Amino acid sequence: MRLPLVWALPCSLIGLLLGAVAIVLGGSARRVDHTIEIALAAEQRHSPRWARRLPFLAITFGHVIVGQSHEALTLLRPHERVHVRQYEWLGPCFLIAYPLSSLLAWLRGDCPYRGNRFEREAFAQASSNERVEPS
Repeated sequence: MRLPLVWALPCSLIGLLLGAVAIVLGGSARRVDHTIEIALAAEQRHSPRWARRLPFLAITFGHVIVGQSHEALTLLRPHERVHVRQYEWLGPCFLIAYPLSSLLAWLRGDCPYRGNRFEREAFAQASSNERVEPS
């Protein structure tokens, strides 16, 4: 087993718990490379109405990416994979570093999401691969 997988495992377990809820609600899971992608629907238009009101299309915990649809997960994969690498680097510390970065952005007067260093890195790296704009 690779060390980054083990280091990110506590975070992946959170993702698996969230993903289990999504599956109970009718979602499905796919293994894509070294991640598990869990979606509520195959296509965005089929995702539950309450899910479409969430402030995000996908969220990553370790090696688990949970999204509103498999369609959205495919589009957002480059962005979310950057977060997977961030978890591999920081492990459980990411769960503290990410909100701390949002707080620092907010204190600087920036958007807590767009000003977050981890999101800036994900946007930059994903856009160098292909133009993707998660919401």
